Formats: sequence, structure tokens, C-alpha cells
Amino acid sequence: MGLPTLSSSPPPSEREGVIVVMDANRNKSNVDALEWALKNVVRPRDAVVVLGVLYDIGRKNFSCFPLNRGISISGIWERLEFSSGQGEVNPRELGEEIEKKREQYQITLQPFHRQCKKNEVKLEVKLAAGYSPARVTVKEAQNSNTRWIVLDSHLKKHKVYIYGHVGCNVAVMKGKNFATLMPSNAPRTEHSVYQNPKTRTEIINIGVSSNNESQNPNYFTLQENQPSSASAPTPPSPCWFPLSWRTGYPRAFTLNEVEEITNELSDEHMIEYVDDRKIYHGIFQEIPVIISSFSENDERFWSMLMILSRVRHCNIVNLVGYCCSGANRFLLTDYPCMATLEINLKVDDTARKLSWKARWYIAQEIGGSLRYLHEECGDEPIVHQSVCSSNVVISHCCSAMLTNFITAKLLNEESTEYHNSEEDELLSVDVHDYGILLVELITGKSASFFTNHGEGQSFLDWALPILEDGPITQAMDPRLMNSDDSWVVQCMEKAALLCLKNDDSGHRYSISEVLAVVRGDQLAISRC
Repeated sequence: MGLPTLSSSPPPSEREGVIVVMDANRNKSNVDALEWALKNVVRPRDAVVVLGVLYDIGRKNFSCFPLNRGISISGIWERLEFSSGQGEVNPRELGEEIEKKREQYQITLQPFHRQCKKNEVKLEVKLAAGYSPARVTVKEAQNSNTRWIVLDSHLKKHKVYIYGHVGCNVAVMKGKNFATLMPSNAPRTEHSVYQNPKTRTEIINIGVSSNNESQNPNYFTLQENQPSSASAPTPPSPCWFPLSWRTGYPRAFTLNEVEEITNELSDEHMIEYVDDRKIYHGIFQEIPVIISSFSENDERFWSMLMILSRVRHCNIVNLVGYCCSGANRFLLTDYPCMATLEINLKVDDTARKLSWKARWYIAQEIGGSLRYLHEECGDEPIVHQSVCSSNVVISHCCSAMLTNFITAKLLNEESTEYHNSEEDELLSVDVHDYGILLVELITGKSASFFTNHGEGQSFLDWALPILEDGPITQAMDPRLMNSDDSWVVQCMEKAALLCLKNDDSGHRYSISEVLAVVRGDQLAISRC
């Protein structure tokens, strides 16, 4: 028996789709994948299919029979369709199993139906019994105009097969509000390879035709290096769907495209000259972008391109594209919605808008981005080496993104350049800097302010005694009068001390251990 056609999909011209695949064998529904999808990738008027897979049913000693029946549930689904696969199935026991899942999904997903209805999102739920999760997911994607597939964390072993058989983006949940992203494996229309002649490092670009997607209110564009001054282009709306997440990006840009974006690299489009780089802003496909210009012999161009081409994370700046033409070297990144964390903390009005909960979320997001770089970005860790408030950009909903990878390094395990002890030391640099960032969030002061204006007293010389001995209220930003959320400050304080005392403790804490303390994990706190 072949795979069933689960339902007829709306015409591509009407709706694009997001498929959320869930392990229906589990006794308790895990809705993390659906929550993440609705928050990050679902757009108004999309079609969302929640695909529950009962793949263990086929392993039971049931008699074989084909099942294909629809169940209508008022207020939630127009049609709930069940299909049995190749396994042996007993009608009575399968019916009982389906009825349990029907009731479970009805209770669990009722709130999401209301949320989807507000955004004109069509929510459809399907159960597939007895089929391989990978095969049934691919079949569903092929029968619809699918833009994203989001996999439950319990189905991550199927990600390689699914990704290799579909042409859309794939996200695999790794925890609540955290997913590993696999960009679209779309049909190729261009293939170009640029090689660094000195290091023999190849940067491979497989380009695709541009896809002009509509704006998504749940995405926020943030740049690689937010300037502290100079005017920025006004975005068409507070938030928009970033170019780096669209089909076909990042890609190679021609010199003509870069010159058109920057009006021939005019002075009016140049924001600043920093670290021997010229930084421009411009508009591409009605979306603001940042263009960093490097000299021909600047090895940092190749280093940043190599690193950013490997990175894809919602709290790290993402690469839009690059240009390598003659003596010209350019990197294009998304443009931020707001300024850096440092600027937001310096200005009283914006600092007051960053509540303790907002700052706590920023700490978690940047900590998560470092964990991704250190532990989850392939087999080779990446160290940032410049974690600070001036290299964190804030979006309109206070989401944070780590920027400026000019000093970042890729720790190649096959290279003899870094031994284990040296690698641990480099990773500890990021952990230490993260601790300083936590202190900046607690105090509302920037470390650079003390470096420039502290009259000989460093930022840590001022802050550490208060954090260690004094009441935490003495260190807390006085511009935030409401102390109801002081517990999140205590979590950040404990984590900051771990980071800053990392070398003295005899045990070097990883960013994962520190992040657990930031989140308030009692077991992690008890081990400190």
C-alpha cells in the first residue's frame, strides 16, 4: 500500500504552508514545535498542518486493514483525517488509540485555533497511523505549497531524510523556543565558488532565484554591526521578513548590485569607518541592508565569510550575501530594527523600556547564541571573542542578536593550531565576556563607559564588590523602580559571578552551565 494523499491542499497562489510534525505516540502532546512555528515562521493567511504520526502502530500484531476516515470536530478542525500504513492493524484497538489522540489534540490545540483565527491562518490537524514519519512528512510537503517543516525534537533522527527530499526550510526543535535550522534546499539556478588564494579555503555559493515573500511580523532584521551614530534608512514597518531567511539567501552579489544598493558607494550611504572597514547602508528589494567593505588583502573578509556562512540562528546576525569581484570584497547582512544594547542602556527612555524580564530574556538569547557557537554549530566550535553590549542589537520586541564577528575564530579540530587547553581558554573568553554583559544588564551601565570615564576604576572593580558582598539592590539599575522581578536579577547575578570567577574556581564553566543558572535551574544553581 502506498502513502495516502492526506488531503487536497489549497492552490499555491492562495496559501503557503507550514507543516509541524509531532510524535503522536507520546502520551503527552509536546506543543513546543507548534508554538515555535507560530511565533517565528507562520505568516498571516498561511496554512498550518499539524501532522501527528502514530508510527509505532504498524509494529503491533494486528490484522491488516486500510483505514481512511474523516472526523469533524467543531471549533478546531475542518477535517481530521487518519490513514494507516503498512503495519498490521486491529480496527478496534486502532480506533481506541485514535479516539484518545483525537480528544488529546482537541484539548491541547484549542488555544492555538483561536490564535490562528485572529491571524487568518488556516489550522488543520492530521494523524497518520503506521507510516514512517519521514516518508509521510515528505509526501505531505509534496502535496502542498510548503515553505517550512518544523519537526518535534523526538523526530530529529528523520531530519536528514526529510531535508534531502524536500525543497523547503526545515527546523528541528532542540528545546522550548530553540530550534536548529536547515535552510531551503531549493532548485539551483547558479553555482559559484570563490577561493581564498592564500588559505585555499573555498566558499561555495549555490544561488537560487529570488523569492519575494511578504512581510512577517514575527521576524526582526538586525545587522552585523550597528553604528552608534549616523542616520539609518527608515524601514517600511517596525519589523519585516529578513532577506537572510528567504529562499536563495545567502547568495553571491555582483559588483553592479552592490553599487546599485549603495548608490555607487556614495558618501551619503556610508555610516562609518571602523576597524579598517567602510560600513554602508542601502535598500535591496525594499529591505534595508548593511554592506561591509574590506580591502583586497584583508583576511578578515574570508574569515567572516567562512564563519557566517556556517551560522544560522535566530539570535545571531545572519548573512544576506557577499561580493568578491576583482579587488572588491563586500559582506551584506540584515539591518537591525533598533540600536545596540549599549545605546539602549545609555538612553534613559529606552533603558526604562527594557524591564527586568526583557533584560533576562536578552541574557538568555545571547547565552543561547553562544551555546550554539560553542557546542551546536557543527563539529567545530566558534568563539566570538567580542561579546559586549555594543555587539548586541535589540529588535522592536526586545529580541537580541549577537553581531560583529570581526574577531571570531573557527576552532578546527583537525588543526594543530589549538590544543584542548588553548581551545578551552578561548571558549572561556566568551564565557567571561558574557559575565560582563550580564553585569551591564543588571547595572544598566556599559563597560566601555567605565573604561573611558571611570577615572582609573574599571567596570568590574566597581561592580564585583557589590555583587559579591552588598545587597543586589545596590547594583540594580535605579531607572527600573519595579522590583517585583528581582528574582531574575538574582539569577543573572549568580551566573555573572560564575563567569567572572571562572579561572579562580578550578572548574571552567561552560556556557551551557552558565545559561542554566541564568534560567533559574535550581539543580544548576545548587551545583555552583
